[in-house]
Amino acid sequence: MTRSLILWLILALAPLQAAALDWDELSPEEQKMLAPLEKDWAQLPPERQERLRRGAQRWQEMTPEQRARARERFRRWQALPPEKKAKIRERFRRFKALPPEERARIREKFRRFRQLPPERRHELRERWRHMSPAERRAFIERQRHRPPPPQRPPRH
Repeated sequence: MTRSLILWLILALAPLQAAALDWDELSPEEQKMLAPLEKDWAQLPPERQERLRRGAQRWQEMTPEQRARARERFRRWQALPPEKKAKIRERFRRFKALPPEERARIREKFRRFRQLPPERRHELRERWRHMSPAERRAFIERQRHRPPPPQRPPRH
């Protein structure tokens, strides 16, 4: 009884594996976008196949302007040195590990930062650059406990 219960729990709680996607299951549009991967498709892990498929679907839903921005971001990413990419990936991993409320708080603060005039953003970045690690930690801690300011209507 105990063994079967343990086995059942292990199987029930184990992460579900995504089923491999057959190339023919992709829509013609997805196949066209993912054509460079066709010969290797069957060897890709199912999770990667699914991520690529979702990416192709998102791409199809983008406006031409959104696609242009995505191409530019990808070009900038490709130009980064490997050490910088590794640092960004680690920050992203740490961000994804945060509780949802903390991620939402950070996204909101970043949204507000982007809405600042360029001169103010530059001033804040410079101030941050000149802080010691201890000053940065203290600043982050103060911000963490500060209530967000009231929402203002967006400027047009």
